[in-house]
Amino acid sequence: MTHAPEQRPAPETTHSTRLLEKPAPPWQTIVWDDPVNLMSYVRFVFQRHFGFSQDQAEELMLRVHNNGHAVVAEGTREAMEMHVEAMHDYGLWSTLRQAGA
Repeated sequence: MTHAPEQRPAPETTHSTRLLEKPAPPWQTIVWDDPVNLMSYVRFVFQRHFGFSQDQAEELMLRVHNNGHAVVAEGTREAMEMHVEAMHDYGLWSTLRQAGA
């Protein structure tokens, strides 16, 4: 008796499809305008705490003054919470939010 060669089915190829996950939006530190702090002091705080140049700090300070608030930093929630706390320590009104919110 002759045996035909055993035919095995072709191995199935599997493609794992990963769902494309959007990274979570970053968090932002917002500084709000207030009637107490001088514009020069706000500029000083931005330079001292964030390390902005005088021109960058001036631009952000003017956004706070003219628009009522400005985003001064963006990153992880933990980092932004530390910036908000630091702004409070300087006497500035600051909050955090998730970008796009």
